[in-house]
Amino acid sequence: MDAITVVFIACGLAMDAFAVSVASGFTIKKLKVRHALRIAIFFGAFQAIMPAIGWLAGLSLRNLISEFDHWIAFVLLAAIGGKMVYESFKLASDKKQIDPLRPDVLLMLSIATSIDALAVGVTFAFLNIAIIWPVATIGLITFSTSFVGVFIGDKFGHLFESRIELVGGLILIAIGLKILLEDLL
Repeated sequence: MDAITVVFIACGLAMDAFAVSVASGFTIKKLKVRHALRIAIFFGAFQAIMPAIGWLAGLSLRNLISEFDHWIAFVLLAAIGGKMVYESFKLASDKKQIDPLRPDVLLMLSIATSIDALAVGVTFAFLNIAIIWPVATIGLITFSTSFVGVFIGDKFGHLFESRIELVGGLILIAIGLKILLEDLL
């Protein structure tokens, strides 16, 4: 997998964390840089750790499913992307207001926004991709977008939140389709 594809995957995965960061920035009163750093560190770390865990799990299954791994990669990425697209159309009133700086809330948000990265890590194992570069890229891009997202949320509120999730979902679906077509053609 080339570096550009890894960057696009990282951007797609970071969209959930970015959307939550925007919402968090909107809800935090008297926002400070340390608040944005805290959110970005949690989201970036979890987005980096989860694909590594998925990759390790996927290594044990890779030989069993090597003949149809491209289909699994496509289905996983399309399902994750589809979920993100669906979530982008949920009404803002359906989403609960919470304090994103509480450690328990931040931990749950970090896990929730990085579950997709776990599945992508499994896909990396199926495709026999070395994990260091993708993990570092995913973590760094998620950290950066989350940090910026908190400040965007502080300034602009929920104006862009659902559109960001939609774009991220479409990116992951497109990458899944690319993997499938490369193997079939």
